[in-house]
Amino acid sequence: MPQQDVLIIGGGIVGLATAWRLLQQRPSLRVTLLEKETRVAQHQTGHNSGVLHSGIYYRPGSLRARNCREGRQAMVEFCREEGIPHEICGKVIVATRQEEIPQLLKIYERGIANGVKCELIDLPRLRQLEPAVNGVRALHVPEAGIVDYKQVAARLSEKIEQAGGHVWTGAEVVGAETRESEVVVRTRDGREFLTRVLVTCAGLQADRVGTMAGCHVTSRIVPFRGEYFELRPEAEHLCRNLVYPVPDPEFPFLGVHFTRMIGGGVECGPNAVLAFRREGYSKYDLSVGDLAETLLDPGFRKLAWKHWRSGAAEMWRSWNKSAFVTALQKLIPAVTSDMLLPAAAGVRAQALNPDGSLVDDFLILDGARVVSVQNAPSPAATASLNIGQLIGERVLAKLE
Repeated sequence: MPQQDVLIIGGGIVGLATAWRLLQQRPSLRVTLLEKETRVAQHQTGHNSGVLHSGIYYRPGSLRARNCREGRQAMVEFCREEGIPHEICGKVIVATRQEEIPQLLKIYERGIANGVKCELIDLPRLRQLEPAVNGVRALHVPEAGIVDYKQVAARLSEKIEQAGGHVWTGAEVVGAETRESEVVVRTRDGREFLTRVLVTCAGLQADRVGTMAGCHVTSRIVPFRGEYFELRPEAEHLCRNLVYPVPDPEFPFLGVHFTRMIGGGVECGPNAVLAFRREGYSKYDLSVGDLAETLLDPGFRKLAWKHWRSGAAEMWRSWNKSAFVTALQKLIPAVTSDMLLPAAAGVRAQALNPDGSLVDDFLILDGARVVSVQNAPSPAATASLNIGQLIGERVLAKLE
């Protein structure tokens, strides 16, 4: 293959959005995307809960906040234009105890600062929106919605090809070398690709691929598996749309919640537990190398020490269904164990600093001929079209 202008590693929604945005901005560019799996969107994108986030949780002024607000609107417009099923159904964030109200008010203030349409509501109004939900006060966020990101990713792949780009699956990258005027990328099957600029959007392998590409990567990817159940069809009436708890500000996850899916059904979860393999979607998936790398990382040990109580509770719920049910019943008391069926798990790629702090914003590194996405947490899927635009601008600056 002749030299490319831009080569992108990673066929998740961020990599695909970047390729498409580049071709929109500069149709003459030679753009190729490499994905190691046989299809795109097989990891974080394909195991996404399907929520169109509003941007209410994120620190005002952060990349997450700005890109979520603009990216959400871009995603809704894309789905409308492409005929992809989606729905702006709204969500409630529910305080189940009086002690949670101050944190609920802080989330409300963040929402207002971020330009999110939201409203504090009392119990009667909550019961109108979600009759089965228990709480003392809640925050209604009507702009939240649901979509199937696998369909979005598949359509982006089609549009890249239609615009003259290339999406190569089954192309695992094993090496990269930056030269004066180009980057040479090698795949496991022996092929070489030459490119003027390399973009890495490798998700669960972000730190490894970024380092391979020559970036100075200081953060480490730690995989957390999100484990879910789903409501049996006869119990789906208990949740009309999206029901979330007030998150613990000291813990980096949103807590177990209820999500109505665009394709039908209601998902409950997640438990957030350490995955013993970076792409380990089962409790029994183990990579000795991946696990040892995590456990020996000083940053992870500091994180584990700080959050060991919360982590132990998550692990207990992972192995004890009744404990999981108890957590769900805080929001919807009528839920019982026999209403729940096992559902597919997902694995979140969380970048961790050497001091044990979480990288809590999008993190994109720049090299001479490389742009490397090192952290793309939620709401990356919601914001992907905007993140793709942002990465594209950096790439075009390097090409010029």
